[in-house]
Amino acid sequence: MKKLKFIFFLLLASVTLIAQEVRPVKNVIMMIPDGTSVGVYSAARWLKFYNDMGNELHIDPYFTGTVTTFSSNAPIGDSAPTGSCYATGVLQQTGNVATYPEVSENDLFPVDASRTYQPAATILEASKIEKKKAVGLVVTCEFPHATPADFSAHHYKRSNYSALASQIAYQNLDVMFGGGNGILTDDMINHFANNGTTLLQNDKEALLNYNGDGKVWALFGSRALPYNIDRNPDKVPSLAEMTEKALQILSKSENGFFMMVEGSQVDWAAHANDAATMINELLAFDEAVGKAIAFAEKDGNTVVVIAADHGNSGFTIGTKNCPGYDKLSIEQLFGTVSRYKLSANGLESILVNTKPDDMKAVFKQYTDIDITDEELGTLLSSKNYKEADYMKVGTSDNLAHNIVNILNSRTCFGFTTGGHTGEEVLLASYHPQGDVLRGNVKNTELNEYLQKVTGLEISLQELSDRIFVKHDQVFSGMNYSIDKKDPDFPVLRVKKGRNTLEVKAFSSVAHLNGKPFDIGSVTVYIDKNDTFYLPAALAKKL
Repeated sequence: MKKLKFIFFLLLASVTLIAQEVRPVKNVIMMIPDGTSVGVYSAARWLKFYNDMGNELHIDPYFTGTVTTFSSNAPIGDSAPTGSCYATGVLQQTGNVATYPEVSENDLFPVDASRTYQPAATILEASKIEKKKAVGLVVTCEFPHATPADFSAHHYKRSNYSALASQIAYQNLDVMFGGGNGILTDDMINHFANNGTTLLQNDKEALLNYNGDGKVWALFGSRALPYNIDRNPDKVPSLAEMTEKALQILSKSENGFFMMVEGSQVDWAAHANDAATMINELLAFDEAVGKAIAFAEKDGNTVVVIAADHGNSGFTIGTKNCPGYDKLSIEQLFGTVSRYKLSANGLESILVNTKPDDMKAVFKQYTDIDITDEELGTLLSSKNYKEADYMKVGTSDNLAHNIVNILNSRTCFGFTTGGHTGEEVLLASYHPQGDVLRGNVKNTELNEYLQKVTGLEISLQELSDRIFVKHDQVFSGMNYSIDKKDPDFPVLRVKKGRNTLEVKAFSSVAHLNGKPFDIGSVTVYIDKNDTFYLPAALAKKL
């Protein structure tokens, strides 16, 4: 009965959205502060006020409602399915990247078993394929991480970077700014050379001075960019700088553009319960929001939608460790945290190379905290390495975790968990004619809105059924086989008469009788059902 009521509520909300007039625009910007709970906005605003940096955020005038964001079978979502829902309109399970989910006994709504593992077309793909728009991604994580992959790749397993990174490279993006030089392969680099993509690596000046007309990737670091608070501004661009440059490049497109910008590491700092770093990451994201809104207001034909994909950590201003909550001054709440100069990870990287006798002084230098002998003993007995899994930094007995505990013991911030949380997230919207999302909406409705403002004439599901068709249906009656010599990148081989078609998994380039040609979209291979998903139109090549 509860499930039926929930389905009815979804349908009713959908009808309400459909009734709203939404005029299409030329350019669409989706911005996601990953894992940002409401309290982070509040803390960031007060921190600015305390430090005489103004009393509002760039995003503040544009808040229009909230988003209830969840997975297909759980109220608390993971970044892969929640971001994928924004991108595709399809509710998905933990781990899913723009892929229809399996049926689960805990499904919150009926799941179509016939579509399990089918890639779900994204708003980025539709913008490129259907509207001939330029497309771009700007992030601070490594480029195949969950959220950027949600908009540009497909797989049931978010950790399969081989499959995701290849797809993103073969999407022929006009802009890709972020981290991940260590993830590039020779095949990706060769593809960039073949399709005219300029690849810039660890070169901030080259990026900011780029004025070409072609596609451009700019990557910094082996994996993710450093936290903004740890960033060397002479070497690594800010999210705002990358956003502004991406807008400059993408706006050259006569057909307009779609761009997704992610403040990737608000989420990471929240997992670590690193309050100062989390707030700093949100402020860095807000600077990027300022660039996007300024562009949109000047352009007059651009929509900006801003929403976190989920909450994280249960962050609060106020904790049981600080009694007399209504008497606490702004100095007591935000003075100490304003003096932290590095993230816990950044401080850890220094302390691991610091002699025990110097540790108190170094800690004081970067935090203005005089640690006790007991706290020094805890630091010295820590696991002396960086926790490999960023989602466990806040819970495992590593040095960064113990640094965080010391930092938080001097503040009045509270955390309930080192994981995601299920509260609704804030929604901000800008539309030149005022056709914005309002009130509380579901993540599926946010995607419906993106489809409307993009001006799509067919639904994303219709596009999915055109470009992601099972190979045995596309080549029915023909002679085909799957070559798995390279298990990460199988090759579908189809023969008809004298013609041979070869399609490599996770690519957009196929070969007909040895000659390469562009398919127009990426192909996806799913090992669980031994199936290639590719455009139905490929059958006409034979």
